[in-house]
Amino acid sequence: MYRRTLRFIEILLLSCFINPIRSEWNTRDYVRREHTLTKPYQGSGMSVPYWDFLGSTIVTSNYVRLTPDLQSKSGAIWNTEPCRTRNWDLQVEFKVHGKGKDLFGDGFAIWYVKDRMQTGPVFGSKDHFSGLAVILDTYSNHNGAHNHQHPYISAMINNGTLHYDHDRDGTHTQLAGCEAKFRNYNHNTHISIVYKDDTLKVSTDLEGKNAWKECLIVEKVLLPTGYYFGISATTGDLSDNHDILAIKFFELDLLDTQKEDEDRSKIIPSAATFEAPREHIDDPKPAMSGVKTFLFMMFVAIAIIVVVVLGIMWYQKRQEQSRKRLY
Repeated sequence: MYRRTLRFIEILLLSCFINPIRSEWNTRDYVRREHTLTKPYQGSGMSVPYWDFLGSTIVTSNYVRLTPDLQSKSGAIWNTEPCRTRNWDLQVEFKVHGKGKDLFGDGFAIWYVKDRMQTGPVFGSKDHFSGLAVILDTYSNHNGAHNHQHPYISAMINNGTLHYDHDRDGTHTQLAGCEAKFRNYNHNTHISIVYKDDTLKVSTDLEGKNAWKECLIVEKVLLPTGYYFGISATTGDLSDNHDILAIKFFELDLLDTQKEDEDRSKIIPSAATFEAPREHIDDPKPAMSGVKTFLFMMFVAIAIIVVVVLGIMWYQKRQEQSRKRLY
């Protein structure tokens, strides 16, 4: 009995060394270096192996800043190597922070798309894209009746024909989404995008607990191989710092039902279901500012005075003409 107990303890300890307990947000073993970005970022000179930069992006020793906390900025980082992996997990460590307390924007998007290094109106990248966008939207346009608050995370699949409508915050084309308050944390925040067995799953770790919380999961999503990963961000009248601290790509094992030599490069991006769209309602016209209101009232007052003066002059002239006829 004593020997059996020792043997059991020995096996248990050995299994712990072979399969050590890891934090839940970093459990994959197959890290693909060509799709991964970790510190130190610099390679030779100012270049970063496997990554290109656009716009206002700057690289420091601690983070890659896509936009500073300034108005009308746009930046992006794009992977140079296409993804040939069928099942994968892309984990991004990021930080969004700025001076704004009640109003801030605009947000950033994580891309898996056909065309890389493209600029455009959708969080710094092109509209009518082909592929997947996971959007972390911090600014609401308030068009229509929202059933959620911002910041908000949503996923969109596009075959190149769909338009991302900022006036509706993209809700008429999103697959699914969740509220996610990821701004102005003292610790770093994480998002995981898993594509496995034609199922898209997005999870977050926003509280620094090393544990994933499911945001959305959508089945029957078709994505081809050979597309590119990228992250872009933009600011408008409102702004934030959009910082990327790490990007980790994990290749996931094929399922028994999946063929290793299957060619998926010609697949057209598609999804079986979309969330029901909400009606588009135009914003109410903004109220005039104090200066505009004052100028408008002054104009109205002057117009009334002019009308009154002209009326008095016309009345006096009529009175004079009437007296002349009497004499």
